[in-house]
Amino acid sequence: MSDDLEATRKELDKEFEQFRKNLGKVYEKLERVSQAGPTDDIYTLLNELEDTVNKVRTGGMIGSGLKGHREAREKYVKLRGA
Repeated sequence: MSDDLEATRKELDKEFEQFRKNLGKVYEKLERVSQAGPTDDIYTLLNELEDTVNKVRTGGMIGSGLKGHREAREKYVKLRGA
């Protein structure tokens, strides 16, 4: 494996690990929705889930979200195919 390809793969793995860590936040919010009962504020729970998914995808105010993974993956696929 070339040095460029290896470095790109490490970056892709790092970005994916960050995604997996953030995915746990989505699971937590989803579990709250799943455990909701008839008297719970389901609208707010779903809104919190949606906000969390959006922050994981976009990175919110300070992060890059999945943009870093997308870019690392595109670079890796391009180098691997070359």
